Amino acid sequence: MRRSLDDLDRKLIRLLQADARLSTSEIGRKLDVARSTVHERIERLKREGVIDGFTVLLNSDPMEALNRAIVFVEIDPKLQGPIVQKLEGYPEISSCFTVNGAFDLSLIVEMPQLEDLDVLLDEIGEIQGVVRTMTNIILAKKFDRRHTLINETAKKLFGSEPF
Repeated sequence: MRRSLDDLDRKLIRLLQADARLSTSEIGRKLDVARSTVHERIERLKREGVIDGFTVLLNSDPMEALNRAIVFVEIDPKLQGPIVQKLEGYPEISSCFTVNGAFDLSLIVEMPQLEDLDVLLDEIGEIQGVVRTMTNIILAKKFDRRHTLINETAKKLFGSEPF
């Protein structure tokens, strides 16, 4: 059973979101708690499913070599589960969202060559229950707030130089 998050849990999560490589000792110093407390909290948050894992965020430079697209997919709603499960098997699909409107799913896809996108779209179209797709190729990134929002929140919590 998942407990509600307290203030220490939230601060711990924000620190890990900003830099998952921080040691439990470093986190303990920043939060003014014992290293063992940090370790126990992280283990509990993992057990309760709050923390699914730790990952690497690549610098934007290597990612610029990738072609990105947003693929909208209309599906038979009765087959959403198996379709999403099949889509999850494609490493080129970085995100899958349910959406409202004319389409049911929105996929963010990344691949080195546009020819790879063509192959991927053919394969998606062959999945049982997929009615049609519409693709928008991403031309350029103007801004991306995903990581700046994490850092801004951490600055508010921990002061001007939290990390």
